[in-house]
Amino acid sequence: MSGARMRWHEDGAFHFALGIEDTFVPQAAPGERPIDEYELTEHYARWQEDLDLVQDAGADLLRWGVPWYRVNPAPGVFDWTWVDQVIDRLTVLGIEPVVDLLHYGTPLWLAGEFASRDFPDRFATYAVAFAERYGDAVTSYTPVNEPMIHAQFAGEYAYWPPYRSGQQGLCTIAAAVSLAASRAQRGIRSVIGDRATFVHVDAGFRYVGAIDAPEHRDRVRRMQHQRFLAEDLLTGRVVGDHPLLPDLLAAGVPEAHLAELAASPTLPDVMGVNYYPLHSTEVFEAGVRHGGGFADPRPTRDDGVAGLIDVLNAYEDRYDVPVMLTETCVTASPERRIAWLDASVGALLAERAAGRRIVGTTWWPLFDMYEWTWRHSTAPREAHRLTMGLYDLAETPAGLARVENPLADRFRALALRHGAARPLPADVTEQQA
Repeated sequence: MSGARMRWHEDGAFHFALGIEDTFVPQAAPGERPIDEYELTEHYARWQEDLDLVQDAGADLLRWGVPWYRVNPAPGVFDWTWVDQVIDRLTVLGIEPVVDLLHYGTPLWLAGEFASRDFPDRFATYAVAFAERYGDAVTSYTPVNEPMIHAQFAGEYAYWPPYRSGQQGLCTIAAAVSLAASRAQRGIRSVIGDRATFVHVDAGFRYVGAIDAPEHRDRVRRMQHQRFLAEDLLTGRVVGDHPLLPDLLAAGVPEAHLAELAASPTLPDVMGVNYYPLHSTEVFEAGVRHGGGFADPRPTRDDGVAGLIDVLNAYEDRYDVPVMLTETCVTASPERRIAWLDASVGALLAERAAGRRIVGTTWWPLFDMYEWTWRHSTAPREAHRLTMGLYDLAETPAGLARVENPLADRFRALALRHGAARPLPADVTEQQA
């Protein structure tokens, strides 16, 4: 890959991406079983079929994650055997991978997980090892997917290891994950230089309604700042009078870590925002309780494309970089999925025409996934299947079949009409002849 090659986010095109759900929380505990979405969806065994589906659907980008806990089974030990095959096939297909290096889970040997003193350096070592091995083929990276979800689930809600809770836990994990992402990005840059494209990705939270109600006022004010905390840390903004700096210091985040982040900003080339219309907008109203955990009541409303554009514009305005919708879907019938795909793509293209720097969209995921509640359940995986993808997962005696539904045709048609032109490599054309 030539250093003179234009990076995809600079080519002026609107990109259509797909994603394969890649949550990894391998630690077990009483009443909790490990969760590895690649195992649950049989992607480890069916990876070649899955990549061919991405190519057939017309996507030119694939958000795909590395199972850190599997490729780094012991400190300083790496096993890239399975990843080698996947990256080689993506290269043959001409699909640009945007690689998630961390999608929630740490190796089993890392005691304390995200709260370990060693976590930032261990993560950076792994990121650099990946870049050294695959830097010629992989130049687009998301160091950490949804760092504020990490901070909530592992730091505020005590739902994932290391089971911290409250505002102190949230600040501790947010700072640790941000420091790890910063060191990883700087390490990758040192390996592949300006060929690297960094797509920072976070959840697109919105808070609306009667937020001036006394019981919600302080909380909502904090959450309006908190949704940007990880990206503010990464981009060197948590200094001086930043409203969450006192919380970070009160949580015991080392001043040296905050100083490092402020002195060495790691900026995104593209700011990725994940937006789910059924879940991303939380509504605050007087007299209505809002929970502080994953399973607690969190009243939401579907603000459709208005909410989507509000979130994307907020990130573009705050960080002054191109933005991308890096995850979206509705868990519903194929017809409702098609309606949201049409509406969201139409809104994004209209915003581009009006001058907004929106470089693409991502349907997440390619095929169905299994709800995170599987981890706390004893029910079979089918009881937790979420109908989300272009392909349904169907239980058969031979394993999970990928069954195309009408959304695949609509995605393919939109990508062909509005997406980046991507001729197939010659060897793929020959294979399909």
